[in-house]
Amino acid sequence: MIDWSPLILTFKLAAITTFLLLLISIPLAYWLSETKTKWKPVFEALVSMPLVLPPTVIGFYMLVAFSPANFFGGFLDEYLGLRFVFSFEGLVLASIIYSLPFMVHPIQAGFSNIPVDLKEASYLMGKSKFTTLRKVMLPNIKASLLTGIVLAFAHTIGEFGVVLMIGGNIPEKTKVASIAIYDKVEALHYAEANTYSFILFALTFFILLFVYFVNRKSSKSIW
Repeated sequence: MIDWSPLILTFKLAAITTFLLLLISIPLAYWLSETKTKWKPVFEALVSMPLVLPPTVIGFYMLVAFSPANFFGGFLDEYLGLRFVFSFEGLVLASIIYSLPFMVHPIQAGFSNIPVDLKEASYLMGKSKFTTLRKVMLPNIKASLLTGIVLAFAHTIGEFGVVLMIGGNIPEKTKVASIAIYDKVEALHYAEANTYSFILFALTFFILLFVYFVNRKSSKSIW
């Protein structure tokens, strides 16, 4: 009989990560689309690094940084009661870092594609930058927001290396579906591995299909 806890934990992780990423990515993407600083390429490169870095590299450095045996990790554990190594909180933090570009890039592109005249008209009417962002810009990038949300959610579901490094393989705590699949394959339990894999495959396919359908419908409505 299949153990549903890895799937439940995976969806819980993806939902929390996506929500926190949305709160982080909107101001970050807005700043990246508006800033004129010469350091912009540096910040964009830092945000994009999880796209090209092996997940084990990110997981390793997080493991080293947050280990209670090291200064920073020991400080968090002793004085703040925070332990990110081999914990669900660590999975969330690792997932935020690893999935950050999948949320930031679509939203940044959406902000960059908003006509300048639209923003200037809002400013001329006496609206602040925050009000313009909330009432003018965000409603005009709904498709970009949806794309970022779905990509971050789907990417978090498929994580393996980074969550294994920082979280380990603790049942009902850090053992997500991707790690459960690996365990089943190692144990030659291919039927159970296939069940986990098919559920993740079907879910991510229909999520992406929904996004493409909505975005296509939105583009047609514009014309």
